[in-house]
Amino acid sequence: MVDNSLSPHGGILVEKTAFLSAPSEIENLQSLTPIPVRDQLAHECVNIAYGFFSPLDGFMGAKDLHSVAKNMTLDSGYIWSIPIVFDIPQRELDDLDLSVGQTVLLMYQNYPLATMEVTEIFEYDLHSLAIDIYGTDDSAHPGVQRTLNFGDRFLSGPISLINEPQINPPFDEFWLTPRQLRRKMDELGWNTTVAHQSRNVPHSGHEWLMKGAWLASESDGILVSAVIGEKKPGDYIDEAIVLAHDRLRKSGFFKESIHQTSALLWDMRYAGPREAVFHAIVRKNLGCTHHMFGRDHAGVGSYYDTYAAHQIFDDLPDLGIKSVLTLEWWYCPVCAGVAYEGLCGHENQKQELSGTFIRSIIQGGVEPAALTLRPEVLEVVRQCADEYGFGDPFVGAEYLANRTPVMSMHALDCTSPCTCTCTEQYS
Repeated sequence: MVDNSLSPHGGILVEKTAFLSAPSEIENLQSLTPIPVRDQLAHECVNIAYGFFSPLDGFMGAKDLHSVAKNMTLDSGYIWSIPIVFDIPQRELDDLDLSVGQTVLLMYQNYPLATMEVTEIFEYDLHSLAIDIYGTDDSAHPGVQRTLNFGDRFLSGPISLINEPQINPPFDEFWLTPRQLRRKMDELGWNTTVAHQSRNVPHSGHEWLMKGAWLASESDGILVSAVIGEKKPGDYIDEAIVLAHDRLRKSGFFKESIHQTSALLWDMRYAGPREAVFHAIVRKNLGCTHHMFGRDHAGVGSYYDTYAAHQIFDDLPDLGIKSVLTLEWWYCPVCAGVAYEGLCGHENQKQELSGTFIRSIIQGGVEPAALTLRPEVLEVVRQCADEYGFGDPFVGAEYLANRTPVMSMHALDCTSPCTCTCTEQYS
């Protein structure tokens, strides 16, 4: 019987880094077939290498993918809910003349990122995969669309990160590996930590969600794990998300000793309950003991029930991280404050603290009541719009085209004089 409660997931924190600096090591890269990778795959390489995705040590093969799709487990029996796969078109495979057993060089931003030992080349029915993971084949669902746009073949195999990525400001202050986060929690004296998944600027409902979860879990600290990655028009810009959450702590709405903001490189799948399970596993690997789940976690549109992310854990074994399940927070004019669905009896008069409502405040230039959006948070959002968002706190065409990348690569430099051409080739 597989023990899914082990922490990190699988029992061992995977670390697959082998940063190259010796001239001979760098020169040897010239013999490897280079394959450029897009942002998503680069992020996943980094997450695999540092252990965010433990127990994965590389991209999934056919057996793992099938088991994840059909059973929500890896072939080994460990719970896993979201495919982590390396897709590639057949025509590109033909051009590269790849075969099983080769080691390839994954390139990002024209620089070496990682090596990958190709252990399998396979195909998988994308339509059935979309239905299994998302519960729908509607191409309007962003996760379904992502899946149907995959290349028609997949490569699997273990990876090794050979070039340390640079995390750019302001994210460098918040991005920590699982090992570093675990060390940080030890320094803070946190034996128990509740994770808060975030892809939004925090309004007062989020603030009270965190406070309620902290009380309910009796945790020592709250780790805000802000999702930083692929963006679509209308999303909050990533910079505003992390800096606004951090401002809550700096402004004293949380004690310094109980609240930390971190950044996670992840491109949302909007897989609802399945993604909730995935989020729990990742935060377990970060060292968290609890994870809060509110309404419509990782959902999109009306594809999932409001509290589907609550219900899915009833059918799973002990994951080694406890779910803190919360209902909705809203503003109640009768109670004259932020109220909780499980307590407030004025549901007919509630004012939902929805993303749409908060966005209308920000876009309309209205000064909100402190009970809906902290003035300190609004100040940060406006500063970020000016500094990072080309005048807009929400993602637009200019931000997508010209933003500073979250992660940047660099040339591999030899640490001693050498005559190889590798530096020229990979610079």
